[in-house]
Amino acid sequence: MRRLIFLISALVLASAPSLAQAQGQPTTPSRFNGWASAIIAADWRDSADEPIQAFDNARRDLTTGWLAAGFSRADMYDATLRPDVQRPVSAADALLEMGARTRQATRGCLLYFTSHGSPEGMVFGPDSTLSPTAMATLVRQLCDTRPTVLIISACYSGVFVDGLAGPNRMILTAARRDRSSFGCGADAEYPYFDGCVIENLPTSSDFIALANAVKACVHRRETAEGLTPPSEPQVSIGANMQLLLPTLRFIRPLP
Repeated sequence: MRRLIFLISALVLASAPSLAQAQGQPTTPSRFNGWASAIIAADWRDSADEPIQAFDNARRDLTTGWLAAGFSRADMYDATLRPDVQRPVSAADALLEMGARTRQATRGCLLYFTSHGSPEGMVFGPDSTLSPTAMATLVRQLCDTRPTVLIISACYSGVFVDGLAGPNRMILTAARRDRSSFGCGADAEYPYFDGCVIENLPTSSDFIALANAVKACVHRRETAEGLTPPSEPQVSIGANMQLLLPTLRFIRPLP
Protein backbone atom coordinates (compact mmCIF):
# COMPACT_ATOMS: atom_id res chain seq x y z
CA MET A 1 0.00 0.00 0.00
CA ARG A 2 2.87 2.39 0.78
CA ARG A 3 4.32 1.77 -2.67
CA LEU A 4 0.95 2.55 -4.31
CA ILE A 5 0.70 5.82 -2.36
CA PHE A 6 4.26 6.66 -3.39
CA LEU A 7 3.37 6.06 -7.03
CA ILE A 8 0.31 8.28 -6.79
CA SER A 9 2.41 11.07 -5.30
CA ALA A 10 5.07 10.68 -7.97
CA LEU A 11 2.53 11.01 -10.77
CA VAL A 12 1.30 14.36 -9.36
CA LEU A 13 -2.28 13.57 -10.29
CA ALA A 14 -5.18 16.01 -10.20
CA SER A 15 -8.94 15.73 -9.86
CA ALA A 16 -11.69 13.29 -10.84
CA PRO A 17 -15.47 13.36 -10.47
CA SER A 18 -18.12 11.12 -9.21
CA LEU A 19 -18.84 7.45 -9.78
CA ALA A 20 -21.45 6.20 -12.21
CA GLN A 21 -24.62 4.92 -10.60
CA ALA A 22 -24.96 1.22 -10.01
CA GLN A 23 -26.47 -0.82 -12.81
CA GLY A 24 -28.52 -4.02 -12.73
CA GLN A 25 -26.77 -7.26 -11.90
CA PRO A 26 -26.62 -10.39 -14.08
CA THR A 27 -29.02 -13.20 -13.30
CA THR A 28 -26.79 -16.25 -13.90
CA PRO A 29 -23.55 -17.40 -12.20
CA SER A 30 -20.48 -15.51 -13.36
CA ARG A 31 -16.96 -16.69 -14.13
CA PHE A 32 -15.78 -13.29 -12.89
CA ASN A 33 -16.76 -13.64 -9.25
CA GLY A 34 -13.84 -12.28 -7.24
CA TRP A 35 -12.52 -10.16 -10.10
CA ALA A 36 -11.84 -6.46 -9.47
CA SER A 37 -12.62 -4.05 -12.29
CA ALA A 38 -12.15 -0.36 -13.05
CA ILE A 39 -13.39 1.78 -15.94
CA ILE A 40 -11.75 5.20 -16.06
CA ALA A 41 -12.49 8.12 -18.40
CA ALA A 42 -9.17 9.89 -17.99
CA ASP A 43 -9.81 12.92 -20.23
CA TRP A 44 -12.82 15.04 -21.21
CA ARG A 45 -11.43 17.39 -23.90
CA ASP A 46 -11.07 17.46 -27.67
CA SER A 47 -7.97 18.47 -29.61
CA ALA A 48 -8.90 22.14 -29.17
CA ASP A 49 -9.07 21.67 -25.38
CA GLU A 50 -12.87 22.07 -25.39
CA PRO A 51 -15.00 19.80 -23.19
CA ILE A 52 -16.68 16.82 -24.89
CA GLN A 53 -18.86 13.95 -23.71
CA ALA A 54 -17.44 11.04 -25.73
CA PHE A 55 -15.18 9.65 -22.99
CA ASP A 56 -17.86 9.96 -20.31
CA ASN A 57 -20.48 8.40 -22.58
CA ALA A 58 -18.11 5.49 -23.10
CA ARG A 59 -17.45 5.08 -19.37
CA ARG A 60 -21.16 5.05 -18.61
CA ASP A 61 -22.08 2.45 -21.24
CA LEU A 62 -18.97 0.34 -20.75
CA THR A 63 -19.85 0.09 -17.07
CA THR A 64 -23.30 -1.16 -18.02
CA GLY A 65 -21.82 -3.62 -20.52
CA TRP A 66 -19.24 -5.12 -18.16
CA LEU A 67 -21.84 -5.52 -15.42
CA ALA A 68 -24.10 -7.37 -17.86
CA ALA A 69 -21.16 -9.59 -18.86
CA GLY A 70 -20.73 -10.79 -15.29
CA PHE A 71 -18.56 -8.33 -13.35
CA SER A 72 -19.71 -7.38 -9.86
CA ARG A 73 -20.83 -3.84 -9.01
CA ALA A 74 -19.40 -4.28 -5.50
CA ASP A 75 -15.94 -5.02 -6.93
CA MET A 76 -16.10 -2.39 -9.71
CA TYR A 77 -14.94 1.22 -9.68
CA ASP A 78 -15.74 3.71 -12.42
CA ALA A 79 -14.79 7.35 -12.52
CA THR A 80 -14.19 10.28 -14.83
CA LEU A 81 -11.23 12.56 -14.27
CA ARG A 82 -12.94 15.74 -15.44
CA PRO A 83 -12.95 18.62 -12.94
CA ASP A 84 -15.93 20.56 -14.34
CA VAL A 85 -18.65 18.72 -12.44
CA GLN A 86 -20.53 19.44 -9.26
CA ARG A 87 -18.61 17.03 -7.04
CA PRO A 88 -15.18 16.28 -8.55
CA VAL A 89 -13.05 13.55 -6.99
CA SER A 90 -9.26 13.71 -7.14
CA ALA A 91 -7.45 11.30 -9.45
CA ALA A 92 -5.28 10.26 -6.51
CA ASP A 93 -8.45 9.20 -4.71
CA ALA A 94 -9.53 7.35 -7.85
CA LEU A 95 -6.33 5.32 -7.78
CA LEU A 96 -6.83 4.59 -4.11
CA GLU A 97 -10.36 3.38 -4.88
CA MET A 98 -8.95 1.14 -7.60
CA GLY A 99 -6.52 -0.23 -5.04
CA ALA A 100 -9.35 -0.87 -2.61
CA ARG A 101 -11.21 -2.92 -5.23
CA THR A 102 -8.16 -5.00 -6.11
CA ARG A 103 -7.49 -5.71 -2.43
CA GLN A 104 -11.01 -6.96 -1.79
CA ALA A 105 -11.39 -8.96 -5.03
CA THR A 106 -8.20 -10.91 -5.72
CA ARG A 107 -9.06 -13.55 -8.34
CA GLY A 108 -8.43 -11.28 -11.34
CA CYS A 109 -8.34 -7.73 -12.71
CA LEU A 110 -10.05 -5.86 -15.53
CA LEU A 111 -8.72 -2.34 -16.06
CA TYR A 112 -10.20 -0.17 -18.83
CA PHE A 113 -8.94 3.35 -19.61
CA THR A 114 -10.35 5.71 -22.25
CA SER A 115 -8.47 8.95 -22.91
CA HIS A 116 -6.23 10.87 -25.26
CA GLY A 117 -2.73 9.55 -25.85
CA SER A 118 0.65 10.42 -27.34
CA PRO A 119 3.90 8.53 -27.93
CA GLU A 120 4.82 9.56 -24.36
CA GLY A 121 1.78 7.94 -22.75
CA MET A 122 -1.88 8.51 -21.84
CA VAL A 123 -3.54 11.64 -20.48
CA PHE A 124 -4.57 10.94 -16.89
CA GLY A 125 -6.46 13.91 -15.52
CA PRO A 126 -6.03 17.64 -16.12
CA ASP A 127 -2.25 17.90 -15.93
CA SER A 128 -0.70 14.44 -16.02
CA THR A 129 0.49 11.88 -18.53
CA LEU A 130 0.70 8.27 -17.45
CA SER A 131 3.86 6.96 -19.11
CA PRO A 132 4.35 3.32 -20.09
CA THR A 133 6.72 2.89 -17.13
CA ALA A 134 4.25 4.44 -14.68
CA MET A 135 1.41 2.35 -16.10
CA ALA A 136 3.43 -0.86 -15.74
CA THR A 137 4.25 0.03 -12.14
CA LEU A 138 0.64 0.87 -11.35
CA VAL A 139 -0.70 -2.37 -12.81
CA ARG A 140 1.93 -4.39 -10.96
CA GLN A 141 0.90 -2.76 -7.70
CA LEU A 142 -2.82 -3.24 -8.32
CA CYS A 143 -2.94 -6.70 -9.89
CA ASP A 144 0.43 -8.38 -9.24
CA THR A 145 0.48 -11.82 -10.93
CA ARG A 146 -3.27 -12.53 -10.92
CA PRO A 147 -5.04 -12.92 -14.30
CA THR A 148 -5.39 -9.41 -15.72
CA VAL A 149 -7.07 -7.87 -18.76
CA LEU A 150 -5.99 -4.33 -19.66
CA ILE A 151 -7.87 -2.33 -22.30
CA ILE A 152 -6.47 1.06 -23.26
CA SER A 153 -8.44 3.27 -25.62
CA ALA A 154 -6.20 6.14 -26.69
CA CYS A 155 -4.07 7.32 -29.58
CA TYR A 156 -0.64 5.64 -29.67
CA SER A 157 -1.78 3.24 -26.94
CA GLY A 158 0.37 0.48 -28.43
CA VAL A 159 3.26 2.09 -26.53
CA PHE A 160 1.97 0.32 -23.42
CA VAL A 161 2.06 -3.23 -24.78
CA ASP A 162 5.71 -4.14 -24.19
CA GLY A 163 5.81 -2.90 -20.60
CA LEU A 164 2.52 -4.54 -19.65
CA ALA A 165 2.90 -7.90 -21.40
CA GLY A 166 3.20 -10.99 -19.22
CA PRO A 167 2.05 -14.61 -19.03
CA ASN A 168 -1.01 -13.73 -16.92
CA ARG A 169 -2.05 -10.69 -18.93
CA MET A 170 -4.12 -9.80 -21.97
CA ILE A 171 -3.66 -6.31 -23.42
CA LEU A 172 -5.96 -4.73 -25.99
CA THR A 173 -5.16 -1.24 -27.25
CA ALA A 174 -7.02 1.10 -29.59
CA ALA A 175 -4.01 1.77 -31.82
CA ARG A 176 -0.47 0.87 -32.75
CA ARG A 177 2.33 2.62 -30.92
CA ASP A 178 2.80 4.95 -33.93
CA ARG A 179 -0.86 5.53 -34.88
CA SER A 180 -3.71 7.70 -33.70
CA SER A 181 -7.22 6.44 -33.07
CA PHE A 182 -10.43 8.23 -34.01
CA GLY A 183 -13.70 9.53 -32.61
CA CYS A 184 -12.69 12.11 -30.00
CA GLY A 185 -14.45 15.11 -31.54
CA ALA A 186 -17.30 17.20 -30.18
CA ASP A 187 -19.84 15.40 -32.37
CA ALA A 188 -18.78 11.85 -31.43
CA GLU A 189 -20.95 9.76 -29.13
CA TYR A 190 -17.96 7.58 -28.22
CA PRO A 191 -14.36 7.21 -29.38
CA TYR A 192 -14.61 4.73 -32.26
CA PHE A 193 -12.74 1.97 -30.42
CA ASP A 194 -14.95 2.29 -27.33
CA GLY A 195 -18.02 2.28 -29.52
CA CYS A 196 -16.90 -0.99 -31.08
CA VAL A 197 -16.38 -2.53 -27.61
CA ILE A 198 -19.85 -1.37 -26.52
CA GLU A 199 -21.40 -2.70 -29.74
CA ASN A 200 -19.75 -6.12 -29.64
CA LEU A 201 -19.62 -6.90 -25.91
CA PRO A 202 -23.25 -8.12 -25.70
CA THR A 203 -22.67 -10.76 -28.42
CA SER A 204 -19.06 -11.83 -27.76
CA SER A 205 -18.48 -15.04 -25.83
CA ASP A 206 -15.19 -14.10 -24.18
CA PHE A 207 -12.32 -11.61 -24.25
CA ILE A 208 -10.61 -13.20 -27.26
CA ALA A 209 -13.79 -13.13 -29.31
CA LEU A 210 -14.38 -9.54 -28.20
CA ALA A 211 -10.90 -8.45 -29.27
CA ASN A 212 -11.34 -9.99 -32.72
CA ALA A 213 -14.77 -8.42 -33.15
CA VAL A 214 -13.52 -5.00 -32.02
CA LYS A 215 -10.57 -5.07 -34.42
CA ALA A 216 -12.88 -5.93 -37.31
CA CYS A 217 -15.39 -3.26 -36.25
CA VAL A 218 -12.73 -0.53 -36.07
CA HIS A 219 -11.35 -1.55 -39.46
CA ARG A 220 -14.82 -1.42 -41.07
CA ARG A 221 -15.61 2.00 -39.68
CA GLU A 222 -12.26 3.55 -40.57
CA THR A 223 -12.45 2.09 -44.09
CA ALA A 224 -16.02 3.31 -44.59
CA GLU A 225 -15.04 6.83 -43.54
CA GLY A 226 -11.74 6.87 -45.42
CA LEU A 227 -9.68 7.45 -42.28
CA THR A 228 -5.96 6.96 -42.75
CA PRO A 229 -3.59 5.71 -41.64
CA PRO A 230 -5.64 3.00 -39.92
CA SER A 231 -5.29 2.82 -36.14
CA GLU A 232 -4.67 -0.96 -36.10
CA PRO A 233 -5.70 -2.00 -32.56
CA GLN A 234 -3.18 -4.29 -30.90
CA VAL A 235 -3.71 -7.50 -28.93
CA SER A 236 -1.18 -9.27 -26.68
CA ILE A 237 -2.14 -12.46 -24.85
CA GLY A 238 0.27 -14.16 -22.46
CA ALA A 239 0.78 -17.92 -22.49
CA ASN A 240 -1.23 -18.59 -19.34
CA MET A 241 -4.06 -16.35 -20.50
CA GLN A 242 -4.29 -18.16 -23.83
CA LEU A 243 -5.39 -21.21 -21.85
CA LEU A 244 -7.51 -19.39 -19.28
CA LEU A 245 -9.45 -16.88 -21.36
CA PRO A 246 -11.61 -19.39 -23.30
CA THR A 247 -12.92 -20.63 -19.93
CA LEU A 248 -13.87 -17.10 -18.82
CA ARG A 249 -17.08 -16.78 -20.79
CA PHE A 250 -19.23 -13.69 -20.46
CA ILE A 251 -22.68 -14.35 -19.07
CA ARG A 252 -25.90 -13.29 -20.77
CA PRO A 253 -29.29 -12.46 -19.20
CA LEU A 254 -31.66 -15.38 -19.03
CA PRO A 255 -34.40 -15.29 -21.71
